Amino acid sequence: MYISIQKTKKIEPKTNTLYLVKSFHEVNATIFTYEELTFIENESENNKKTSFSFNRFTYWDFIEIVKEKDDHFHFLESLRVLADKYVTIFNETRLESVSIQSESLTAEESLAFAEGLVLANYQFNKYKTNKEAKFNLLKSVLLQNKDVSKAQTEELNIVTEASLTARTLVNEPVNFMTAPQLAIEIEMLAKDAGAKVEILGKSKIEALKMGGLLAVNKGSIDPPTFTIFEWKPKKTVNKKPLIFVGKGVVYDTGGLNIKTGNYMNNMKADMGGAAAVAGAMFAIAKAKLPVHVIGLVPATDNRLNNNAYVSGDVITMFNGMTVEVLNTDAEGRMILADALAYAQKFNPELVIDLATLTGAASHAIGKYGIVAMGSNNEAFLNDLKMSGEETGERLVEFPFWEEYEELIKSEIADMKNIGGSDAGAITAGKFLEKFTNYPYIHLDIAGPALVEKRFNYRGIGGTGIGVRLLFNYAKRRSTKT
Repeated sequence: MYISIQKTKKIEPKTNTLYLVKSFHEVNATIFTYEELTFIENESENNKKTSFSFNRFTYWDFIEIVKEKDDHFHFLESLRVLADKYVTIFNETRLESVSIQSESLTAEESLAFAEGLVLANYQFNKYKTNKEAKFNLLKSVLLQNKDVSKAQTEELNIVTEASLTARTLVNEPVNFMTAPQLAIEIEMLAKDAGAKVEILGKSKIEALKMGGLLAVNKGSIDPPTFTIFEWKPKKTVNKKPLIFVGKGVVYDTGGLNIKTGNYMNNMKADMGGAAAVAGAMFAIAKAKLPVHVIGLVPATDNRLNNNAYVSGDVITMFNGMTVEVLNTDAEGRMILADALAYAQKFNPELVIDLATLTGAASHAIGKYGIVAMGSNNEAFLNDLKMSGEETGERLVEFPFWEEYEELIKSEIADMKNIGGSDAGAITAGKFLEKFTNYPYIHLDIAGPALVEKRFNYRGIGGTGIGVRLLFNYAKRRSTKT
């Protein structure tokens, strides 16, 4: 169970409390002794120390003198990272509950810290049987800040639950999280949030002639799924829907272009885009944002059993275009292409896809951001970039020049599914663009979707990247008419 943040007007005496202040002079003199205050002042001014803790035997008092940043969004992100430090401290001291007194901070700053606490405390322990394993004990967090409203904490809890749910979807192994199981998980999220969901099975996918999804699925014993998650409240600010498309490759061996060595170890995370879309849709519906949004998730594994598709195959896609397969490990774009073409039927305002698509994107910027590109979308992309700054899920825009199309031209089909060794992240995006006729943004999350070593409040394993970004964007859109 994920922890949540509860607003409180008053912190009870003799309880575990962290006081967040911006200077020594904001420390509450009634809480600490003269000797303690003198120590804090000397250490903070002479030794630049910012963190203090006092063991009261039955409870703890902590003080953090928060150092502001010149850049507002950088400061918010630093508060989330700071929260990760305190989650470690709270769990090392085996605290089950803690209160945060943050009257020195603005509401936005307090909520950023609280968000970091919840996200940092996440653990994926489902399969651990060792009772000696180190489990986090922190279960309850109270937040005191007069400027923070109950509605704000409720929304924060929705968004963090959605982000952590996305992490869990990614962390689940494929012997549980098959494509049909992923569809079931999404269906449960939709029902919990009061949204509409439809799952297309293999027979319907065949009837629709989704050639890309069917081709990738040929090597699997599990059928593919195509899940449609829709939130459409009675009153919406947008006449045309926003559409989020998530790559749902629940495991990627590479197919007959099989991955080698360690490159296959974390391929259960190749559905990070699908997890992000599922989490974002859940949060948007749960928060009842007045915006019409549709999530599309094509899902399968990519294996090499049976009559698996091979290099040299020519695949007819959902929209009738033909693709020459030159690498079966470029499977994500094959299933996304069908979904992007399918999205045309909704006449969307904007389509955003999220995918762990290319090693090129990961190599370019690592785990520190999301590669973004697209067409007919300048205003939309600027808004999405702002959401990236606000949430710490930042975007790096790559060029999307038409010259890159030359690299995916085929001699025997309309296009080929890889573009060679140059600009791999961009040519993958240009391939997908061919299946769009609307404002479009492609997000390659290959770098930040999963981390092998703990990475501040993002934890270890699946990070849930994209959920907070998409929710923030949808919320910003919901305020515009």
